[in-house]
Amino acid sequence: MAKTRLEKIASFEERIAQLENQKKLEEKRMRAEERKKRDRRLYKRAGILESLLPETITLTDEQFTTYLHRTVGNKFGRDKLAEIIAEGEKTAGTPKPSTTETTAEKSQDPKPNGNGGNPSTPQHTKPTTNSDSSANPQNGARSGA
Repeated sequence: MAKTRLEKIASFEERIAQLENQKKLEEKRMRAEERKKRDRRLYKRAGILESLLPETITLTDEQFTTYLHRTVGNKFGRDKLAEIIAEGEKTAGTPKPSTTETTAEKSQDPKPNGNGGNPSTPQHTKPTTNSDSSANPQNGARSGA
């Protein structure tokens, strides 16, 4: 029995609704996949940062944000990032070396001030203990008497 035109239209509308639902489901899957990729990237990069600077583990979120703003969120940090990106664009067509050297290790440019040439970044030195007053001139000439 042949379908009437109204039945054909209803059939097409039903098919359109099914395709729209399939489209929504596929878009939802794509968003979930992008979220997973972003999460993996964030976890990996945070792990790299913590392994290079274990002192950051104990910082509060506010302290960590301040640290990032002062060290990489400034002109010096953006310039270094631009250099790394430019290096990557130059070598985009060449095979990557099989070394495990990180980008941070490659981009380090030792300068006389010991902080990668950034005069606005203070040098971090290991604090001295007060157990040996002769080794620490800041303790004065006080003795334990």
